[in-house]
Amino acid sequence: MFSPLTKNRARVAPPATNNRRDDLISDRPATGTPAPWAPRLSVLARVSPGDQLKPVFVGEFPQLVRDEQATNNSHVSVSGGMDKQTCLSWFNTGTKLFVWGHLTSRKCLVLDIPLTIQEPATTVAKSWLVSVVPWDTSAAPPTRAARSRCPVGIVMCNRITRAVVYWSDIFSGQEAAPVTNLGSSQDKSSSFSYRQSNGRRSTRAVSSDLNSLITSPVGTIERLCIAIVCSSDGELWQFTCSPTGVKSNHLHLNVSSSSISEGYPRSLIWRFSPGLARESCCQFFMLTDCDIHCFAIDPYPALTISKVWHHEIVGTDGDSGIKKDIASQKQIWPLDLQVDDQGKVITVLVATICMDRASSSSYTQYSLLTLEHKSEMRFSDGREERVLEKQAPIQVIIPKARVEDKDFLFSMKLRVGGRPPGSAIILSGDGTATVCYCHGNSTRLYKFDLPYDAGKVLDASVLSSTDEHEYGAWTVLTEKAGVWAIPEKAVLLGGVEPPERSLSLKGSSNERSRDETRSTPYGIDRTARWENSDLQNSGDKGNPKMGFNRQTACEEESEALLGQHFEDFLLSGKVDGSLEKLSESGAFDKDGETNVFARKSKSIVDTLAKHWTTTRGAEIVAMTVISAQLVEKQQKHEKFLHFLALSKCHEELCSKQRHSLQIILENGEKLAAMIQLRELQNLINQSRSAIFGSPHPGSEDQVSCALWDLIQFVGEAARRNTVLLMDRDNAEVFYSKVSELEEVFHCLKRQLEYIIRAEQPLGIQVQRACELSNACATILRTAFDYKNEHQMWYPPLEGLIPWHSRHVVCDGLWCIASFMLRLLSEASRIDISAKSDIYMHLEVLTEVLLEACASSTTAKLEREDENKGFLDEYWTRRDTIFDCLYQQAKEFMEADFQGVNERTEKTDEDIFRNRCSNLLSVAKRHAGYKIMWRICYDLNDTELLRNLMHEGVGPQGGFSYFVFQQLYNMKQFSKLLRLGEEFQDELLIFLKRHSDLLWLHQVFLHQFSSASDTLHELALAQDEESMTTIEERTVPEPEDVQPTFADRKRFLNLSKIAYVADKVANSQSKVKRIEADLKLLKLQEEVTKGVPTDGKSRNRLLRPEELIEICLGIGGRWMAIKAFEVFAWTSCTFRENHRSLLEECWRKAANEDEWVMLHQASSNDGWSDKETLQNLRNTALFQASNRCYGPNRINTYDGEFTQVLPLRRENPEDSTSSVEDVLMSHKDFAEAGKLMLSAIMLGCVEEGIVAEDESSPME
Repeated sequence: MFSPLTKNRARVAPPATNNRRDDLISDRPATGTPAPWAPRLSVLARVSPGDQLKPVFVGEFPQLVRDEQATNNSHVSVSGGMDKQTCLSWFNTGTKLFVWGHLTSRKCLVLDIPLTIQEPATTVAKSWLVSVVPWDTSAAPPTRAARSRCPVGIVMCNRITRAVVYWSDIFSGQEAAPVTNLGSSQDKSSSFSYRQSNGRRSTRAVSSDLNSLITSPVGTIERLCIAIVCSSDGELWQFTCSPTGVKSNHLHLNVSSSSISEGYPRSLIWRFSPGLARESCCQFFMLTDCDIHCFAIDPYPALTISKVWHHEIVGTDGDSGIKKDIASQKQIWPLDLQVDDQGKVITVLVATICMDRASSSSYTQYSLLTLEHKSEMRFSDGREERVLEKQAPIQVIIPKARVEDKDFLFSMKLRVGGRPPGSAIILSGDGTATVCYCHGNSTRLYKFDLPYDAGKVLDASVLSSTDEHEYGAWTVLTEKAGVWAIPEKAVLLGGVEPPERSLSLKGSSNERSRDETRSTPYGIDRTARWENSDLQNSGDKGNPKMGFNRQTACEEESEALLGQHFEDFLLSGKVDGSLEKLSESGAFDKDGETNVFARKSKSIVDTLAKHWTTTRGAEIVAMTVISAQLVEKQQKHEKFLHFLALSKCHEELCSKQRHSLQIILENGEKLAAMIQLRELQNLINQSRSAIFGSPHPGSEDQVSCALWDLIQFVGEAARRNTVLLMDRDNAEVFYSKVSELEEVFHCLKRQLEYIIRAEQPLGIQVQRACELSNACATILRTAFDYKNEHQMWYPPLEGLIPWHSRHVVCDGLWCIASFMLRLLSEASRIDISAKSDIYMHLEVLTEVLLEACASSTTAKLEREDENKGFLDEYWTRRDTIFDCLYQQAKEFMEADFQGVNERTEKTDEDIFRNRCSNLLSVAKRHAGYKIMWRICYDLNDTELLRNLMHEGVGPQGGFSYFVFQQLYNMKQFSKLLRLGEEFQDELLIFLKRHSDLLWLHQVFLHQFSSASDTLHELALAQDEESMTTIEERTVPEPEDVQPTFADRKRFLNLSKIAYVADKVANSQSKVKRIEADLKLLKLQEEVTKGVPTDGKSRNRLLRPEELIEICLGIGGRWMAIKAFEVFAWTSCTFRENHRSLLEECWRKAANEDEWVMLHQASSNDGWSDKETLQNLRNTALFQASNRCYGPNRINTYDGEFTQVLPLRRENPEDSTSSVEDVLMSHKDFAEAGKLMLSAIMLGCVEEGIVAEDESSPME
């Protein structure tokens, strides 16, 4: 569209197409990958790196379309289009509509347009609007295989007559006639009311052509969809399409606009792709001459449309869009509207007619306006917050271009969403397509062009990427040459600065001379342009899936130097000065995939063989050239390793770039694995050929081979992600992309349901699952063998994750393993031989799966990554597979028992051992302790158990710890301790977390003092301590049973006995502490006897402060005295730390007696000293003083009460608090203080006083 090269170009006319055209080209593949009339251009395009700037062929028209093109005369107009969501293309020749999949395996269908609504042949094709209705409404992006099976409908609408044709399901296999609605343009009146600036409405009733058509599914099961069209006179129609008919409806919506222009509204587009499960999926945008309007469709109860918001893009506010009425502006034309996949970014193509003041001539400026969608906000007064805002300043594409007529401007269409990110493609009515890429302050234009006449560009789309968050490459549908793709590199490196030229094919006065443009391909001086481009130093590193990475000049120099030295080594075997020269060039500056040595290794293993492309289809994998090419790659890669060793680059990489060296050697692993995979495929093809008797192995038989289908899926994904490989065969791409071998496992995870389909017979599913399992095991075993053979070449791998241990590989292996586990569960549906096949393959697959996961776990531990979740997942998968394999092995044993004539205990045991030998071997290597224990337990083989415990040494006790735990759970404590005599260290690790058995072991070792300490701690263990112990355990254990008070007393008594038995230790103080704890246990029993508690908390040991608070909370004289007894049996440190609580006990005791009444009785009756002692003896203050301070106080263990809180302050100047100070704050102290002090002082000196025995109020 923007290139002057198309002007007066001498086009090469294609030869006349006939049914014998394929016979004219001797080496043409049967599938016809090159252009219909030309040699295989894409093969020649790969000769030099610069050829990556050319378009790449994707696919030609189906044979039905080519035949139709041959029969039609040249003046018959055609139209076509592409649909990104379904990967479908269509071609309209006038009376027929051809629909096929340009990326999927969809066959070409011919839909006959009903004769009753056909237009004259010269105009019918362009007078139809076509839209695809996908019936797959899942929220997730559809996979390639899903697209090839998704039901699809087609809606066509005539621009002039408004006639509608609807096919509900074109790929259903049933040739059902379409339903139609014969519209008429005679009685249509405008349904939009434009509000002029003076407030009056102006309604136009002039009929005009339709501009845009959008459709969306409404009812998937009913095949019900809605279609909306708009016309140039403001008319908006809604069509409800169903298999029974098409209903039409005018849409009466008020659209305010400051001006009225013919040709609007121009564009309709859904905010999100039809069918996505989003809240706003029923919203669509409409572009008018100065506004963007958003409407919403409410499907229930009826399909009603309402306006949501509108945003002015052409007005006086330049911040919201384009500012008008600027000097030199004459008219602004919004041409087309597009939205990104997330429904957030809106792009508008705008043409502005301007006046050049100097020359008084007019010119056209083309630009892109980008707006970002924000959340809608409405206020109570009717105001609305601005919904859209400028994402970036307006990007000018062409500053000065020829003034075109209105028809040409309105024929231009915009497409967004392709590579490079941020680019857009612009289509014009004269059949040109131009990619516009704005990067920073630079804008580059790339004109799609072929070196021969490809006809007009009918439409453009985007290749769907395997990653939903990635952009796809641009694809275009041509009139004569099929479908082509535009590489990202072509846009980045082949684009030109915006010229001042025409947008049409008419030429411009500002164009360069034809001699200048012919000086370089496509008229571009690439070297000068690249050197002056700001893209050279941009941070964009390119997309590796597109087949290139952006390199600096230094890196390119280093890579070229490495290639030169390696080629010299291949010729002469010498490496003189290679290390020094490569070091000076910066070859060792980067680590990882960008390292020049790693890139060289990748280029060796990923080399494409040009002679592979002479044929296509299934026959390619039957050729010995594939195996030979892979062997050649392996030999060259080995020579590359020798070059690194002889030049001492290996030592440099090993010390400074470990990751790069790992990648190089892993490429060798993958190459060896690919060779073995190829040999495996040959064996499968040969076996199938022998079974079916096919004379051409690899042609028909491998179509039903699961490995072949897997190769097709992986090769197709790689081909789609690298647009330069679009014309290559899937198998060819697969065997070439050696460095991307992980994609095999990625494909297994995502596409297994399509490789092994649920509707297939169970026997076929078993066969295909075993083939895939064998392929995966072959890949990984070969990689492991290669690594073992080249162990001396590898750098230290601490912290490096091998390729076969990445998540994508482990997940793919688990996916096929879990599928095989599901098959084994179908015990009643498959025979014993099929089960045996699954079992043997699953056994091998389990070994490589666990080996891969173990390597990943080790690397994560070395890197100190957070791996708790990964370890849990690994353990779960391991135990699941082992359990299933063991259960199946036991079923096989039952069948083996039936085949034995004379069964004895010895024969049964031998069969058992033989069946479980392999499983036991794998379990030993991967710490499958559960299965190891079950096998030993079922065999009742103690000797085997002891041997495994000796071999299974691991962290925290290893297998021995697990065995001890099982015996502990089974309450076989004597067996546990006897077995532990042989494993002292492991038993000690176990018993440290099981104190209830640790003391027995210590007694056995005559460690009586340690046993006493263990029993003492066990008796006083709190719940928090138990929970901490459980959390620290790595092996799940049953919930701890809370010991009762009887158990705690027993532990304390045993602790006292053990201390007494230890003649060496000084046991007197320790025994007193144990007796004090026994008293506290007794106090808790007495205090809590009547307190309502549940069964669990009744046995919970209370802390002393908790017990004291309970006493104070219950109240009563008895409880007040018991609180002091608790203090008495604790330590001096406890009393010091809880001084305030002790003072509260004294206040509580003072409140238990009526001191005012006692004082009045003392005054009235005149008590003698004897009477005073007798009356005060029963008070709570007297009892507390006597029990804590008296001659016969309760306990003298660990200090006196007077050290913490004396009864009276001896020195008035002493700041230490006393009981007297506490009592002075009592409300009765002013009147009865003397009597209260007498009570506490008499209590501390009275000997032989036994307080009146008060029974517990709880009894």
